[in-house]
Amino acid sequence: MCSYRPDWVPENAGDEFAIKVVKGVKTVDKKQSQNKFVKRKKLNVDDYVNGILKRDRTILARTITLIESNSPKHISLAQEVIKKLLPYTGKSIRIGITGVPGAGKSTFIEAFGNYLLKQNYRVAVLAIDPSSTITKGSVLGDKTRMETLSRSENCFIRPSPSSGMLGGVTRKTRETTLICEAAGYDVILVETVGVGQNEITVRSMVDFFLLMKIAGAGDELQGIKKGVIELADAIFINKADGDNKLRADVAREEFSRALHYLKSPTDGWTPKVITGSALNNDGTEEIWKIISEFIETTNRNGVMKQRRQNQNLDWVHDLIKEYLYNNFYINKSIQRILPMIEESVLSEKIPPTKAAQELIELFERSYQS
Repeated sequence: MCSYRPDWVPENAGDEFAIKVVKGVKTVDKKQSQNKFVKRKKLNVDDYVNGILKRDRTILARTITLIESNSPKHISLAQEVIKKLLPYTGKSIRIGITGVPGAGKSTFIEAFGNYLLKQNYRVAVLAIDPSSTITKGSVLGDKTRMETLSRSENCFIRPSPSSGMLGGVTRKTRETTLICEAAGYDVILVETVGVGQNEITVRSMVDFFLLMKIAGAGDELQGIKKGVIELADAIFINKADGDNKLRADVAREEFSRALHYLKSPTDGWTPKVITGSALNNDGTEEIWKIISEFIETTNRNGVMKQRRQNQNLDWVHDLIKEYLYNNFYINKSIQRILPMIEESVLSEKIPPTKAAQELIELFERSYQS
């Protein structure tokens, strides 16, 4: 092992530390290694499928990477993989978790995930990371914050870059959820950036939607005004400890009163509001009891089945929108004239409505010819 120890490594870090400094690669004669590169085995559809069903975490990660690719050949291959895995999906509990930055989502998921692991559940966390504005890649912050959870063999954490999409939810999250279900994960946690309109997107792909809030941050009424709580099946007021305990209790009463006047997002279910402290592992067990009650209720009244059917239809329409959007902007005729149209709008030579009309008509003509 290399003796070098970076400044950022904790003094008590052992083999369990997520980031290590390892030995360098042994020097190889240039003549022997010239034009020779070790490549990973190229996987076919059956390789991906069998690896997923055998719960191979490496294959699982490679499958998700395949799904996230925008390459046409990768998209085609990914769809074949998903098609073969569909019979093995649909058995997990899908939980969406959102909240303002700083609400403690990652700390809660760490505590909640560890609680579920102790109950012998296998947990997958799809953490939608903010994208780097330069590389468009994932910042990977969530994975490094979930230290104990990420070390468990029965937990799989996948940070995915939001790539600047509205609300930070990648267009492939639904497919990734199915892959994790096929790999035998019982609970899928989808954590979002917590800004913009991502709450609506997450609501359309999960069974249970948890909104995290913090008391004393001045966002109680803002949360009500935004209407976010209209989407929530439960609200967890985090950081209810120390001097903040009283403020958290007051916030719980305010949200409970607000929920009384709102229509529940789930038929036959009354949204709950609880307080707790993820840092102190307070409230995780109660949240799981609420989710278990929710699953039992919605399975009994048929709402769960109907919700998933409707979500599949939403998925179809979202894919159509995505296809049309992508094909519009990769169209060569559009690419050629778009800069001129944009310049005309900026210089106020034509109004935006006229610009859009011209572009759409050009797009339609290009397919007709």
